[in-house]
Amino acid sequence: MTELFDIVDEAGQPTGKVISRDEAHQKGTLHRTAHVWLVKEKPEGYDILLQKRSEEKDSFPGMYDTSSAGHIPAGDEPLPSALRELKEELGLTASPEELKFAGTFRIQYEKEFHGRLFRDNEVTRVYVYDKPVNIQDLTLQKNEVSEVRWFDLDEVWDEIHRSRERFCVPTTGLKVLREYLRCDVK
Repeated sequence: MTELFDIVDEAGQPTGKVISRDEAHQKGTLHRTAHVWLVKEKPEGYDILLQKRSEEKDSFPGMYDTSSAGHIPAGDEPLPSALRELKEELGLTASPEELKFAGTFRIQYEKEFHGRLFRDNEVTRVYVYDKPVNIQDLTLQKNEVSEVRWFDLDEVWDEIHRSRERFCVPTTGLKVLREYLRCDVK
């Protein structure tokens, strides 16, 4: 089944036109995604849950990424999409009230994966889930996620500014999270 996305304007509003997932990433057409960060407060800051992307993913295979993220299908809205991705990827059922809106950011890049050019151009809505989560209780979507781990937020922030060997977490997305959590954003 072909995935269809709404083509959106710079504010993330649908234009009334749709495009297939493959065509959106071939052409770099602007579309929407929703990201959910699972956070755990601790005395000295926050831990964030990151998912390790499956080796079969069409972009950034085998790298650690946002807790849960996905495209927003044509005709769908960001919050229901975020809730659905959380359930599909991690087996976590959340209510709409449990996802706190943190902000939006843009993703735009071109990079080759599996010998093919991938163009990404997204307006992303960011949500935060701060209820207790035991990773042993999660049910991972194996074709999307190979594992999950808690990482110290500040350590991830520092590392992504030095190296991109382990993490494909979008810097601007992590900045939105840090601002929401009122961390010192450099």
